[in-house]
Amino acid sequence: MSSAPSDAPVPAPKARGRIPKTVWDLVFTLVIPILILSPNVLGEGIGVASVLGGGTAGNVRAYLLAALIPVAYVLWDILVNRNVSPVALIGGAGALFSGALAFWYVDGFWYAIKDSARSYLVGLAFLVSAATSVPLFRVFLDAASIGEAPEDRALTNRALRDPAVHRGMVAGTLVFALVDILGGVVNSVVNFQRVTAKFGTDAFNAQVAEVNAIMRVPGMAISFLGVFAAIYFVQKAVKARYGEGASVFEAADLARRVRQEDRAAGA
Repeated sequence: MSSAPSDAPVPAPKARGRIPKTVWDLVFTLVIPILILSPNVLGEGIGVASVLGGGTAGNVRAYLLAALIPVAYVLWDILVNRNVSPVALIGGAGALFSGALAFWYVDGFWYAIKDSARSYLVGLAFLVSAATSVPLFRVFLDAASIGEAPEDRALTNRALRDPAVHRGMVAGTLVFALVDILGGVVNSVVNFQRVTAKFGTDAFNAQVAEVNAIMRVPGMAISFLGVFAAIYFVQKAVKARYGEGASVFEAADLARRVRQEDRAAGA
């Protein structure tokens, strides 16, 4: 005897959790390049360089592949997601710069400089921008208000152009630039001490992979330090100008404060 059909709702299957983008970033910009550079990843004495021809030619091809995969990933991410925000474009330009430098075959001191060239270039660009009407750290803050209503976003931009806030933006941009350059110096020193083999050898690729692994966490920590320090100066200026509780990351609230000032001025 068959039972009557149940009216109870059938539970929907659980959606599979998506892999966070941060994980993909680490896979394509750190894990895969390290595996490509490792001389023993496929077994004792067998690595990607061996598959690519072995010897100097194989090592150079493996080095280029490891350097260009992160570049391809960053550009693919921009094109597929159609992310044309200033932050993404700066990241894409930096990736292209790093990819071009991969074809500069050097070792020793000049490799140490090359590996940090992106940090030096970004730091210099931010330093120069601090003397202009649009300090580059503002690019990051503009990105934070992209999802806000157009009117609120316009008022937030007005608030960021206020002379008092602009001075805080200049200070934040300078701090960010100096910390980025400091991170480049630290990375150069570590590379100079540890990457001592000749370019095109198994040892060189292995040493590059080792330094990449060693410096990823400290490099990220230094970058975050620069961002947080810069935000501190901007937030301090915003609070001093628009009152306690004002935040550059709360576009709607900041816009409300600007409107209140406009009404008070027009009263």
